Amino acid sequence: MADRCSDATAAHARAAAAGHPAARRVRVTVLERDPQAVRDGLPPVVGAARTLAGRTVLRSLGTDPATTWLLSIDADGTVAPGWVREHLAIADTGAGAVAGGVVLDLPGSPRPPGEPPAPDHPVYAANLGLRADAFLAVAGFPAVGSGEDHGIVARLRAHGFRVVPGAPGTVRTSARERGRARGGLADLLRDTGSESPGAGRPVA
Repeated sequence: MADRCSDATAAHARAAAAGHPAARRVRVTVLERDPQAVRDGLPPVVGAARTLAGRTVLRSLGTDPATTWLLSIDADGTVAPGWVREHLAIADTGAGAVAGGVVLDLPGSPRPPGEPPAPDHPVYAANLGLRADAFLAVAGFPAVGSGEDHGIVARLRAHGFRVVPGAPGTVRTSARERGRARGGLADLLRDTGSESPGAGRPVA
């Protein structure tokens, strides 16, 4: 999902997918939301973008939502080998969702500031697994500019779905301090004074 990008993100994604060794056995769809909204200064509604992506994938697959697992990650995240496998192992226990953690792309792999201690765990759309029928039952992510991950987890719990906290195949994410989602992780890092080699680098 290229959400209102003002650069060549979608083209790069399509080229990378076409040239990937797994291109013959993995279906890739690159969606674009109107970049004119960025030029017009309209704030991103990332929750609506994630919901559109999820619904598009499910229509394309045509599989049983009760046995389909949706994985959410951000474009600036990388996952360790086994990430999908670990999510699916928890999905097989009947979970409605898995809320995994992230580590910052900094020396020492620190966790973002302000995370709750165990046994509570943070919620990040950059490491979130959702059973498709649960996703559909709560109408996807709330249409907000940030906090959509917390929003859908709250919806799932309110509907009686089991959300498993944990950090399967922890995702490494950018420590940038400039992002488009107001109130998101980039703002948190800037406000807490985190320092990184990419600090201040904008994201288009």
